Amino acid sequence: MTEAVTWFEAIVLGIVQGLTEFLPISSTAHVLIVSQIFGWQDPGAAFSAVTQIGTEIAVLVYFRNDIARIITTWYRSFRDTSLRSNLDARMGWYIIIGTIPISVLGLLFSKQIETAARNLWLVAIMLIVFGVILGFADALGSRKHDLTELNRRDGLLFGIGQAFALIPGVSRSGATISTGLALGYTRESAARYAFLLAIPAVLASGFYELTKIGRDTTASWGPTLLATVIAFCVGIAVISWLLKYVTTHTYKPFVLYRIILGFVLIALLATGILVS
Repeated sequence: MTEAVTWFEAIVLGIVQGLTEFLPISSTAHVLIVSQIFGWQDPGAAFSAVTQIGTEIAVLVYFRNDIARIITTWYRSFRDTSLRSNLDARMGWYIIIGTIPISVLGLLFSKQIETAARNLWLVAIMLIVFGVILGFADALGSRKHDLTELNRRDGLLFGIGQAFALIPGVSRSGATISTGLALGYTRESAARYAFLLAIPAVLASGFYELTKIGRDTTASWGPTLLATVIAFCVGIAVISWLLKYVTTHTYKPFVLYRIILGFVLIALLATGILVS
């Protein structure tokens, strides 16, 4: 019989969620790994999705001016045709276009995402593979484009990159940022757009999974809400730090961390210290 997430577990996992959601190292992977290390039950997809609401609210607060401008300009462009070429109006459409891939694939593979995909062997492999991909994208990308040059094609490609995050261990921000770097966008532009693009998909998934809290044997309302609040508080600090960090630094430390963690996880699984 599975046990519900305790208050202490909620505090720890809320901190982990807030720390790792925006860094390109996979929050789902870290929640699963931490749970295993401490001998806790997998908190489940519903718990993970709902706590991500906290980190997305952090995005809404941090980017509130940008988001308000994008929404109002996009809406006004329906009546005022002169606004349709405005970056904010176009950004509204690009975020919609970029949300389609993860929405479609998320619905098609929802059962696998909630069950078979939450496997630590898969997590370990994805940490390594997408760590290497991030490293190559960061090293080889031209980094000459900013968001003023975003277009429909790139908006869709960013969205396809984000869809890979349905696989635990990939990292939503990591996959989207890697796509942006490969397309030649600057590190800050890729990270900023990755955060904005995640908003519709994460909020939709989180609010959908809310219906399972209480009914899901691993997640009850109190601890889940506590973890969500903690994830928000930690997440908003991480966003601010990361956007400043990438203006003058590469993603190499995150690449190395992902690869080392992936191999350590494989070793722990192979020796039976951790069980997938």
